[in-house]
Amino acid sequence: MHGSIGFTLIELLIVIAIIGILAAVAIPTYINLAPTAQSAATSAIAGALSATNATNYGSRKLSTSFGVAVNNCSDIASSLQAGLPTGYTITAATVGVDTNVSCTLIGPNSATATFTATGIN
Repeated sequence: MHGSIGFTLIELLIVIAIIGILAAVAIPTYINLAPTAQSAATSAIAGALSATNATNYGSRKLSTSFGVAVNNCSDIASSLQAGLPTGYTITAATVGVDTNVSCTLIGPNSATATFTATGIN
């Protein structure tokens, strides 16, 4: 008498059913990750804009030959080493000298985040 080798049809159907159930649960979760990731990326870029704003302000206070003049929220983007990434825009708002203004960054899929711009000549 030989031992049977392989899967029976019932075992195969059970495995397929389990894979189907796992896929039904996992696919919606992965689909919902894209907007969350985009929102996190937009927030991270806004954080970088706030950080570069502070660095730029300090540098520019030392000497006008350092940093960039900031008269508008969008001026901060030019102080980022690689500039503002493609697909992102900054809402234009006037920034007075030595004044903090809350600016809005708009990313792909309309993800938004705010950052602070400080005006300096």
